[in-house]
Amino acid sequence: MSMKGAYDVTAISKVPSSKVWELLLDARSWPRWGTVDELVLERSENISPDRRDTVGAVRAFRTGRVVTSERITELRPQQLFAYEDVGNPFMRNYSARILLDDRSGGGTEIRWCGEYEVAFGTHFILRPQLTRTMRRMVTGLAEAAERSL
Repeated sequence: MSMKGAYDVTAISKVPSSKVWELLLDARSWPRWGTVDELVLERSENISPDRRDTVGAVRAFRTGRVVTSERITELRPQQLFAYEDVGNPFMRNYSARILLDDRSGGGTEIRWCGEYEVAFGTHFILRPQLTRTMRRMVTGLAEAAERSL
């Protein structure tokens, strides 16, 4: 039996969405600001040499000993970055959306939300852990965008 789970985390960056967007498209930047340790190029597909990945690119990231793979499913420049899991030993049917919203007073609101299924029993551990991890991801993204100025 599987259980559905979700997370929804937000951070504010002081920079315009164009700076945040650059980091999202560049898979090589994710280990610098996120919770992943490394982009695994040999398990990734269609990674852009110009650091601007497109729909269909599969990014494999290693965290500790675990490698997960995610396919970019939708891009709306400076507004929406969406992806789904291709290979994750702990979750099924995982999909996430990163929404960027320019704030009237300047800066960008970054909302990162996702849904997934996990084995019954695992959700008690995974749900709070994943929410904490994704909060660190969105905060790291906001802060890295500010440092990129």
